[in-house]
Amino acid sequence: MYPEDGFRELDRHECLRRLAKAAVGRVVYTRHALPAVLPVNFGLDDEGAVLLRTSAASELARAIDGSVVAFEVDEVDAVAHSGWSVVVTGRATVVTDPAAHARLRPIVPRSWAPSPDEVFVRVAPELVSGRELVGGRTMYGLNLSA
Repeated sequence: MYPEDGFRELDRHECLRRLAKAAVGRVVYTRHALPAVLPVNFGLDDEGAVLLRTSAASELARAIDGSVVAFEVDEVDAVAHSGWSVVVTGRATVVTDPAAHARLRPIVPRSWAPSPDEVFVRVAPELVSGRELVGGRTMYGLNLSA
């Protein structure tokens, strides 16, 4: 990013603050050796880990357990040509501890496709990055809103 290109790096604290306000994000993982993206609702724990609730029999739970995944959340204003994006990258693990399940139940939203046999998945926040685009500015001096 260049000083006047309209982008601004978001620090970890700001990234986690924006994540906490979002309801839906996208988990990016590998499915049959190809990239896959799935929109999901989620929660965050006190350490900034992304928490998902899904069916124990889901392909998602099987595909990401023990794998490094990315989780992305954004907000876009197409009219103002502005927005932001936050990405959390880390190892996903299915939570197996019953005590952890009891602790997570109230903080992780129910899946929009609920199942009687649910599991929790935790994505460790090993890398957290984000950027914001302030609309109408570019490094070339163009005014995109004109």
